[in-house]
Amino acid sequence: MAQYSFRFLRPYLSTSFRPLRNPEHARVYLSVQRRFAQTASVDAYTGPHDVEKQKRLEQLKKAKPLAEYHPRLEHGTGVERISVREFNSRYEKVQDTQPDVVSVIGRVRSVRLLGSKLMFLDIERDTQRLQAMVELKKLIGLDASLEDGFKSFKKVVRTGDWISVKGNPTRTPTGQLTISAVDVPQTLAPCLHHVPDKVEDAETLARKPHVHQLTSEEPGDILRLRALIYDYIRNLLMQEGFMEVETPMFDVEAGGAIARPFETIANEMSNMPIRLRIAPELNLKRLIVGGQDKIFEIGRVFRNEGVDNTHNPEFSICEFYEVGATLQSLIEKTEKLVHDLHMTVEALRPAYFPSLSPVEGINFTQPFAQLPFIPTVENASGRKLPDLSSPDAATAVLAYFNDLNITIPPNPTLPRLLDHLAERYIEPLCKDPTFITHHPEALSPLSKSFVDPSTGQRVASRVELFINGREYVNAYEEENSPFEQRRKFLMQQTFQPQGDRDESIDESYLEALEWGMPPTGGWGCGLDRLVMLFAGKKRIADVLPFGTLRNVVGISRVK
Repeated sequence: MAQYSFRFLRPYLSTSFRPLRNPEHARVYLSVQRRFAQTASVDAYTGPHDVEKQKRLEQLKKAKPLAEYHPRLEHGTGVERISVREFNSRYEKVQDTQPDVVSVIGRVRSVRLLGSKLMFLDIERDTQRLQAMVELKKLIGLDASLEDGFKSFKKVVRTGDWISVKGNPTRTPTGQLTISAVDVPQTLAPCLHHVPDKVEDAETLARKPHVHQLTSEEPGDILRLRALIYDYIRNLLMQEGFMEVETPMFDVEAGGAIARPFETIANEMSNMPIRLRIAPELNLKRLIVGGQDKIFEIGRVFRNEGVDNTHNPEFSICEFYEVGATLQSLIEKTEKLVHDLHMTVEALRPAYFPSLSPVEGINFTQPFAQLPFIPTVENASGRKLPDLSSPDAATAVLAYFNDLNITIPPNPTLPRLLDHLAERYIEPLCKDPTFITHHPEALSPLSKSFVDPSTGQRVASRVELFINGREYVNAYEEENSPFEQRRKFLMQQTFQPQGDRDESIDESYLEALEWGMPPTGGWGCGLDRLVMLFAGKKRIADVLPFGTLRNVVGISRVK
């Protein structure tokens, strides 16, 4: 090793240092620097940290022991603690300094020093900002200890810290509402990292969602939009007499939709295999059988399938079931909900989520357009579909694909082939809110069905709402006959690929139907997609607080 010169590894120690000209030397130097930045120090108390964190810790230690930087909030001090929002509301008309002494806490967003005896801080909490003025001569009972405390605080405070400020409401000569400190602000939780003005690195944004929120208003606005959508739907349903319920996340049979479930083992049940639900549908309908009239659930469902721009294995859904509801009444409810929600979101957007783009180019005027499945496909393709109820329907539809030179999807079961036709011929027509109606029976095993006199095909009493080419709502008149439901379960089995075929039937659900389920309308909506619509986002990852499953796994692996 002696024949090699490693002067380039520590260039600042060499008096003859010149910039590196050898690309290989530069690469090795940067590699070592990166490694050093990640492993500069490991301490049992502070944990592993990089050079920047090390400097910050040393700065804090000079002022006082690290253990004193995260105090409990005091209670009963005689000083009222109020939020930044309440401060701004209560003192918005203040023109000069008030005698009130209040305390506010917030995260430091900027620090401005004006000489050695005056500093201004902007603190933020719950989207509200407040200026704090800390002037040495205005600290009550000023003595040597206060002066030392002021100097110490001035040295350590930085953007990202949580602090508490006790002071008087006032307004500065420039007209800005301010809290004028009467005591040295207290550090409640120092930030050990540099808070950048903006982060553009996609990996950092994905793996550190808290940093994304600290550097951009958009994640917080999306959270508020999501909360508004949930509250709006919940309140609308409750005003119409619906009762909110909860059904199990775990089940032996994860029915209610066609999807691959997540499976696990219940140790307390003799290692019985159980599944995370792919839909709450069947359990909600059990409650209808049990005598409930109008019920709904907002919750999470899980499908062990792919991640793409509009799908995540874990997502949020709202489903409601109403005794006596018909397909037309479900259509009318959907139109009112979507139209009024759009109006509400746009009215509140400037105040509550201004960073999000408004919905443009989509007409939400009622009534929404309707496209019948089979006639629309036939008109667009110029070919009549074969009898979709015949035993050889899948073979006939494959021939239909070949005649039209359409690429055949993987695992070409009859439902998959029909879905592919809808994606090709119908969904592109649905820019404005549009209902797709009269689906072939094969696509809707839990819906009532009938023979459509206009086509002679057996179709489902079902509608799907599409907006800008994406599905948002699925609604239908529920199949309440245990005999028809058994037939459709058996038919559904024949559509599964031979190797993946599940020969079991949900006998417990069929037994529940035998007790008598009244005519019922069911409705389901993917809430994440509604958030995407009104947030102007094309990727589901952009509206999930922690991103998709890939991001969630990545967060836990960060060292």
